[in-house]
Amino acid sequence: MSVFTPITEDQLEAFLASYSQVGRPQELVGICQGVENTNYFLTTDCGHYVLTLFERVPERDLPFVLRFMAFLAEDRLPVPRPIPNDGGDYLGVLAGKQAAIVTKLPGRTIYHPGVEHCAAVGTVLGRMHRTGQRFPDHRPNPRGPTWWQDTAEALDAQVAPDERRLIQDETIYQYHNRRVDLPRGVIHADLFHDNALFEEGELTGIIDFYYACTDVLAYDLAIVANDWCIHSDGTLNPYRARALLHHYHAERPLTRNEEALWPIMLRGAALRFWLSRLWDYHNPRGGELTTTKDPEHFRAILEARRDLPGNAWVGWPETVAG
Repeated sequence: MSVFTPITEDQLEAFLASYSQVGRPQELVGICQGVENTNYFLTTDCGHYVLTLFERVPERDLPFVLRFMAFLAEDRLPVPRPIPNDGGDYLGVLAGKQAAIVTKLPGRTIYHPGVEHCAAVGTVLGRMHRTGQRFPDHRPNPRGPTWWQDTAEALDAQVAPDERRLIQDETIYQYHNRRVDLPRGVIHADLFHDNALFEEGELTGIIDFYYACTDVLAYDLAIVANDWCIHSDGTLNPYRARALLHHYHAERPLTRNEEALWPIMLRGAALRFWLSRLWDYHNPRGGELTTTKDPEHFRAILEARRDLPGNAWVGWPETVAG
């Protein structure tokens, strides 16, 4: 989460004046990861928190995201709990931006996930999807197929000819093959390994819910598989994929239709993140501390998913519901 908006001591003091339960600030440290919002670790005389200033999430969508996080936390899932201000609101204004404070969870990022980490995230994601199906609010996916098409068209003059051909071919394929009549609910939509925290082998936190939306559950699972369960060349690691899918299946049983469309979900998830990284690469934003991720990584994953459909079922549970 890159730092795009600096804040002064006076601004922070004024903002926290309406958060009596948070206390007085002692330290504020910018977090230099990701590419979407401005995030700081905030230490006060009452505890440790994460302070977020929203750079891209539309203001109208923020209540959905924060209420969903609170809903999951109430169900004892390992997610940050939004802190309301003294007026009972999760949102305030800091340095001219919408801002929120959430609890800081223990643990650290695992940069090279193993089988045990994939099993743990499969369990928690399955629980999260079950809980999310009971959440009453709705938010369309801001980076769903319509965004794919719009972004592909906007990138047309910026990408190389071979990239353009691949993007056009895959967007057409997704248009004709991606179905929406699969089990749906609220999904995380960005659960990469750097959005999970572990401590002594236990998954202690799922963070960064600001793409959370209502969409196909198997698509969310595909996003995870494309990041947590791959070799360096983008192909699926069968042992990690099996751990992810089997532990997820134990919490929310997968269906035959989800099995049939699993290769399409994997390809769509790869396309979505290749397009977003291409966009950020060709249209960088300024910031004090910024991170732009290499788009070639997700091009390799997409090409691997297109290459041999038989490999898509690596690790798929042997028996699923009808």
